[in-house]
Amino acid sequence: MKLVKSIVRPNKVDDVKEALAKLDVSGMTVTEVRGHGKQKGHTAIYRGKEYNVSLLPKMEIEIVVADAVVDEVVKAIMQAARTGEIGDGRVFVFPVTQSYKIRTGEVEAG
Repeated sequence: MKLVKSIVRPNKVDDVKEALAKLDVSGMTVTEVRGHGKQKGHTAIYRGKEYNVSLLPKMEIEIVVADAVVDEVVKAIMQAARTGEIGDGRVFVFPVTQSYKIRTGEVEAG
C-alpha cells in the first residue's frame, strides 16, 4: 500500500476528486493548508497598505491505495490539478506498512 499525498490549488479539489472517482478510488482526507514553493506568495493591498502574502492557501489530499494503482492515481491527480502555471502543487508517495480499522481492529498489511 502507498499513501499518496498531494498539495493542490483549492479550486482543483473537485476535479481531482472526479478523476479519482473514475478510477474507483474511494476514501480520501482533504485538509486546508497554507504554504509556498517557487510561487513564493504575492503582494496585496488592504485598506491602502501594501503587505506580503507569503503563505498561500492550498488543499492537501491524502489517499491510501494499493501498489498496483499508484501510477494511475498519481497520473490522474497530476492531470486534474494542472493549470500549467507555477503553484499547481506537488504529489508525494509514501510506503504504508500497516493499516488498522478502529471499529473492528482488523489489520491490513502493506
